[in-house]
Amino acid sequence: MNENQRLEGQQVQTENSSDKKSSKDYSKYFETVYTAPSLKDAKKRGKEEVKYHKDFDLPEEFLGMGQGRKFYIRTYGCQMNEHDTEVMAGIFLGLGYEPTDSVEDANVILLNTCAIRENAENKVFGELGHLKHLKREKPDLLLGVCGCMSQEESVVNKILKTYNQVDMIFGTHNIHRLPHILQEAYMSKEMVVEVWSKEGDVIENLPKVRRGNIKAWVNIMYGCDKFCTYCIVPYTRGKERSRRPDDIIQEVRQLAAQGYQEITLLGQNVNAYGKDFTDIKYGLGDLMDEISKIDIPRIRFTTSHPRDFDDHLIQVLAKGGNLMDHIHLPVQSGSTDILKIMARKYTREQYLELVRKIKAAIPNVTLTTDIIVGYPNETDEQFEDTMSLVREVGYESAYTFIYSPREGTPAAKMQDNVPMEVKKERLQRLNALVNEQSAQSMKKYQDQIVEVLVEGESKNNPDVLAGYTSKLKLVNFVGPKTAIGKIVKVKITDAKTWSLNGEMVEEIEPVEVK
Repeated sequence: MNENQRLEGQQVQTENSSDKKSSKDYSKYFETVYTAPSLKDAKKRGKEEVKYHKDFDLPEEFLGMGQGRKFYIRTYGCQMNEHDTEVMAGIFLGLGYEPTDSVEDANVILLNTCAIRENAENKVFGELGHLKHLKREKPDLLLGVCGCMSQEESVVNKILKTYNQVDMIFGTHNIHRLPHILQEAYMSKEMVVEVWSKEGDVIENLPKVRRGNIKAWVNIMYGCDKFCTYCIVPYTRGKERSRRPDDIIQEVRQLAAQGYQEITLLGQNVNAYGKDFTDIKYGLGDLMDEISKIDIPRIRFTTSHPRDFDDHLIQVLAKGGNLMDHIHLPVQSGSTDILKIMARKYTREQYLELVRKIKAAIPNVTLTTDIIVGYPNETDEQFEDTMSLVREVGYESAYTFIYSPREGTPAAKMQDNVPMEVKKERLQRLNALVNEQSAQSMKKYQDQIVEVLVEGESKNNPDVLAGYTSKLKLVNFVGPKTAIGKIVKVKITDAKTWSLNGEMVEEIEPVEVK
């Protein structure tokens, strides 16, 4: 397959390739065409029915492929990417590979990438440059790029043109094809590109290697149909498609049986869960209500879109128990005019009404958010609308960003007419306000006793343990290593802007959920 064929997304059966590393016939392994991504195709939302595959298993002919080989995965971006890495690690182990935390020892290196901001992409291209010397030293090393960047035409074109040390590129929809992609990369002298622009499948029973045994991600849906004008995710992750409730509940029960203390239900737009079902009326509120009855101390979900945050979900969360009273509710802007340009499909007033409902039902709720500053055409007055909304809601923390255009999105065609010095000044003012509110929210914990799920040693001091409260506040304290993986009581002795210091009081005996 030549470069022009890849760039045009031309369908070429791999078994017809005449340029193999071996004359052995491997065509039976490769039943799928290899194409480059198409943003045009990724923008389409067809009405084809979502297909569910519950019988995934590693192909028998690939078992043992990894004997004597090691893999390394570097993950960039969101929780969904972390979860995808867990799946790929599970596949690698099933094929006989061993994990390594050193690129020098690896036989396969994968960069699982993020496309949400330009800075994230630049980091990946920089890393590809750094890894070039390894390919010279180890010609048999396989270097791959996967994740959201792989779903972008411009990225694939750039890799094909500039980074010939890359052996394989695959996207977010075909992770389950990793064994086939690896085999093709071993056998072909050319770069293997397998990126699907159209998706529609939900594949169950994929192997996973979870990070630790205390907290776990549970993916409940894939994709996003909101098409905010600044966001590339609907193109890189595809249309919204939900897993079936029984499969999710079974996975959570297994995690409970394995002793996990916290799960986070995961989706690009988790509040849209179930909207694609045609045979049942079942949403996120229904799912959380059922999962709350499972014996796991803490249950969370992320990420929310205000448009789909309905009254039933609020009612379920208000029951409390093992449903945590921390909600991440991205607003992006406090200006109705900017929200309209962003295609968020809600107004400032509608967002504040949702906040009012949540606070009325859950008085002690902690709210956090995402905010973009310097969006095209944002005026000083519109930025002040954001500042006033932050004060009115009382967020306890926020992820704040300067607007970054993403090629292929509608916003990228807008004139980026806010000067960078203005953007930076606005971000500085916003961060000062968020810091002030965060510090204020932390003061109420001074001399109080909080419950902390202990995750391990502090990153800065091995003699100090670290964990999080139900409201996702970081707590550092001195305590026995036996507390790791447990929920303990800690008395706060020093409340800082972003974290708390304390002294362990006692362990908490687990309580069975009725």
